[in-house]
Amino acid sequence: MADEQDGRDDSPAQVEDSAPDLRILGDRITLQPSGFVAPSKGSLGDEKEEALMKNMARFRSEPLQFLREVSLYVSGTGWRAYDDVIGQPVFYPGYTEHIKSQVMSATLLQAKIAQLAEMRLAVEEKQGLLNKNDRNFETKRNQRRSVLVQSLQEVAEQLTDNMVCKMESKTFIRGAYYMVTQLLLRAYHQGIHVSSEEVLRLRNVAREAEKKGQSIIFLPCHRSHVDYVASQLLCYRLGLTMPVVVAGDNLNFPLVGNFLQHAGAMFIRRSFGDDQLYTTLVQAYIDVLLQGGYNFECFIEGGRSRTGKLLPPKFGILSFILDSILSGRVQDTVICPVSYQYDKVVETEGYVTELLGVPKKKENLADFLSGGSSVLSLRLGRVDVRFHEPWSLRGFIDEQVIRLSKVPSSINWKDMKNPIVRQKLLRTLGYKVLADINDVSVVMPTALIGTVLLTLRGRGVGRAELIRRVEWLTARVRAKGGRVAHFGNTPVSDVIERGLEVLGKDLVGVAEGLAETTYYAVDRFQLSFYRNMTIHLFISEALVAAALYTRVKRGGGPAIQDIPYQDLHNQVLFLSSLFRGEFIYSGEGLAVNLEKTLMGLEADNVVFLERDELTGAITKVGLSDAERAAGRENYDFYCFLIWPFIEASWLASVSIMGLTPPLGQKDDIWIQFSKAQESAQLLGKTLYHQGDLSYFEAVNKETLKNSYQRFEEEGIIQVVKSKDPKVPPRMRLAPEWRPARDEISGVLIASGRLWDFTEKIASSRREGKNRRDGATVSTRVVRLTDDLGQKLFEEAIAGTDGSKKGKGKGKGKGKGAAPARLSREEEKILTADLKESKRRRTLENRAHL
Repeated sequence: MADEQDGRDDSPAQVEDSAPDLRILGDRITLQPSGFVAPSKGSLGDEKEEALMKNMARFRSEPLQFLREVSLYVSGTGWRAYDDVIGQPVFYPGYTEHIKSQVMSATLLQAKIAQLAEMRLAVEEKQGLLNKNDRNFETKRNQRRSVLVQSLQEVAEQLTDNMVCKMESKTFIRGAYYMVTQLLLRAYHQGIHVSSEEVLRLRNVAREAEKKGQSIIFLPCHRSHVDYVASQLLCYRLGLTMPVVVAGDNLNFPLVGNFLQHAGAMFIRRSFGDDQLYTTLVQAYIDVLLQGGYNFECFIEGGRSRTGKLLPPKFGILSFILDSILSGRVQDTVICPVSYQYDKVVETEGYVTELLGVPKKKENLADFLSGGSSVLSLRLGRVDVRFHEPWSLRGFIDEQVIRLSKVPSSINWKDMKNPIVRQKLLRTLGYKVLADINDVSVVMPTALIGTVLLTLRGRGVGRAELIRRVEWLTARVRAKGGRVAHFGNTPVSDVIERGLEVLGKDLVGVAEGLAETTYYAVDRFQLSFYRNMTIHLFISEALVAAALYTRVKRGGGPAIQDIPYQDLHNQVLFLSSLFRGEFIYSGEGLAVNLEKTLMGLEADNVVFLERDELTGAITKVGLSDAERAAGRENYDFYCFLIWPFIEASWLASVSIMGLTPPLGQKDDIWIQFSKAQESAQLLGKTLYHQGDLSYFEAVNKETLKNSYQRFEEEGIIQVVKSKDPKVPPRMRLAPEWRPARDEISGVLIASGRLWDFTEKIASSRREGKNRRDGATVSTRVVRLTDDLGQKLFEEAIAGTDGSKKGKGKGKGKGKGAAPARLSREEEKILTADLKESKRRRTLENRAHL
């Protein structure tokens, strides 16, 4: 059957080339250990993996094989029929109506419809539309209730039809699979690779879940639109029930939206607002899927990562899933974190544009088709998909409740209706999934190359040095428990050559005609996407290196550059708290993690540790003699990883100084959040070109946004979100954090709480060419941020977006602007939010800035 179905997959050339250990025979998938060839010394791969999907035959080059493959799909031969799948049956006539009827009859939804009808009746009674003194009041009221319920039912039915996936036809999905595979594997010409052990384990878990009537919830990272395409293709190829995939309704545009919905997409709004009916409808739909044992998929990060690293978890859909379990409507479900890694992400060029502040374009058919046609001509390497070991959500909840109950607290952690308990479980769940994704993520050759190029001093690197550093980085990745993409017996030099070819000359340039071929980063901003794919493995070392840099940057001898352990501890604590929203840390706690990291760096001969003779406790940390002799190359590597993020936080901190109200301004003026962020980016670009900022990627919109979010959590800035969706979020610098102004000139004074905070960040940053200018730098930077801040205040007070002056009469109601002052209702909301934030910070009992 294998030769009939897979054509060239089992040829001897393939066995030698890719060391196949995954044999697919019809609907059976088995492990073939004898097919695995151990990688030779000097190659990158050491894991058993196989390209599950390889390029199909093309009509021009292999017309007979092409026609044969098409006939197999048309006739539905073997696995292509998609008949004998593991899990609930899908793709049959009547599937959509079956699901819709279950959603519409859900007790939860019907109760909400009845409640909303009663709420409307109460309003109409209050308005006098229903007269209680009328002798036929009850009859009229019941008739009106029936009308309202019927109206709400119709609205819910329409919303359901727009939302639910419509897996109706096997003919459709067979054709869609063939077409999409053809397109995808032309772009990613080296195929989609999986780990054979993980695939076999997943199929076994799926069989058990099927017996118990449980769903598998796939929770992948999100780097590209290709993610959900790859997930559906893999489930189809592996013979698993294809999951219902949560997708934003921005993808529901003509033709494409209909295609995606019939292939498994569940379209939801980006924001639910206060729409109780819609919120309940989504919950009811998820309940139906999980109660029926249908597989489900949503992206833990919400949107695509534009930076290359994992984003903080989004809790929207996750909260619906958790509620299904905690409420008892669903007994249990299986969680499967998934990692998608690419040699090259096709959207990175567009990501750079967005991160530099250009508004994201709305998806449309013309861009979709033109983008697809251009992708076909690319050679983007391969896609690697890794499945973490699945686990029971119910088991996770029970484990967390037992763990939390052991900690002395006034909270009853067994009370599943307590919002504090639910929020704690939700956050822990989200970050566990992210940690699991990081655990199984594969580092691609392009990520290794990008990381090396961006963590070396100098303009470029010679070929021999590039190979040496990639080999060193590969060893470090493995030592940290990470995985490197498997390339069988291929030498590192050949793998690097493939990676450079995929990255292309727009990202990595080649200086020829020299004594040695030399490579250099052309587009550092875009290349940073690939460097960020490795940073999670070394975040502890990077934080330690940045903390140690507070002394190393002083120069001089070792005695000057060594740092007392307590000072190092304090700076690491500060930095790790600062980047709490950027990175995922070990759950062992700072003290344990810091000691492990220092011991590891000592073993690697990067640092030396001075210990107390009696207690053995670490008292001092410094660079080792061996590291100094090596030109600090390994220490610098860790610094280069974290410096761009430190720069971005420093920039964000400097930028909010400009939000200090002008001298004589008595009323609080609220600045539109997006405009403050745009101003920060403008400040960053200016400082970069003037030499005060070392990394252009510090103006990254996403990283600045995360910094602002962190500042809001700490109460440094205050943000108000109006109930009116047309009014954008606004912000101000918290009064207690505002710098002082000179009483005569009104100039900002570079001192005070915010300036000290900024200086603490700056102590670990790699400063630009003006780093030795001291007061000159602070004076110039403060003046610049204050000038930009004054413009924001002027625009806000004038109620204009900068293009129209004088409208709104000081209330900020010009077109495109937000009100500069809060309404009474908004002031009440702000007071409540600040109180809640303070309570939450106390409850979290975590280190704060």
